[in-house]
Amino acid sequence: MIAIESIGLTKYYGRLLAVDHIYFKVNVGEVFGFLGPNGAGKTTTIRMLTGLTKPTEGTAKIFGYNILREKIMAKKMFGVVPEFTNIYDGLTAWDNLMFMGELYRIPKYEREKYGLELLKIFGLYERRNDLVKTFSKGMKRKLCIAMALIHKPRLLFLDEPTSGLDIHSTIIIRNIIRKLNEEGVTVFLTTHNIEEANILCDRIAIIYRGRIIAINTPERLKMAIKKVQSIVIAFNRFSPKILEDLRKNSLINDVRKEGDKIKLYTSDPPDVLEYIFQYANRNGLKIISINTLRPSLEEVFLKLTGGMGK
Repeated sequence: MIAIESIGLTKYYGRLLAVDHIYFKVNVGEVFGFLGPNGAGKTTTIRMLTGLTKPTEGTAKIFGYNILREKIMAKKMFGVVPEFTNIYDGLTAWDNLMFMGELYRIPKYEREKYGLELLKIFGLYERRNDLVKTFSKGMKRKLCIAMALIHKPRLLFLDEPTSGLDIHSTIIIRNIIRKLNEEGVTVFLTTHNIEEANILCDRIAIIYRGRIIAINTPERLKMAIKKVQSIVIAFNRFSPKILEDLRKNSLINDVRKEGDKIKLYTSDPPDVLEYIFQYANRNGLKIISINTLRPSLEEVFLKLTGGMGK
């Protein structure tokens, strides 16, 4: 079954083409990542999918409901967690949660019962009567997710859910996303955090300049650019001349210094490894460590968006 279907969604702002005729489907039960740099069209897409922004062309369906023609039915199926919280700082956590329940016309008994459950799940029960303006960013983000879940949606849209959070809060939010998905909630996650997409998502769409340039699982995306393999090496000493020498080898596509290590990109690791050992021997260098690596999702992203050196 299909949870989300984008059918040629397109958005112009004046002459600026923000989203360019995108087509994709999200299956029920997936964590689907929407990955792209700032300004690529992620937030505009999520606003069109949720009915907040009218597309210039195209449409979308949520569990079969057309977001333009059947907006009320479609909106009952999902919750939205925007990048910037939609919480009222002057209200308590409890009042914010109950207000959201009222907007969805959930009966008082049901919203109070489930609201208490959500506050306990998100670790906010003890602070339920405190004003939200006293909350940390991480606590506000948890409350925002709880508010999006008050009507028990089958689909959750998360726009940059961990943006601006500290490491501890980020880990908590990621664990919440995993738990929700295990309980059957389909998740649509927009992010520019490549590592986050890699560890959370079943499939990923990469959007760049308003166009989707790839859709697949993280591992298959990595396999698609097998040529971009790398060798990471640490010598007992470093000098800029080492980088200059390595760049002269025609088998090496790119050379980068990363901390105390050197990273080489190549389509021919065996021959490059042989060259490195010979080079080290000729120049009196001792190899401290050496590893060959498959492409990372970051390297896939950079390759597809033209951000990796040739």
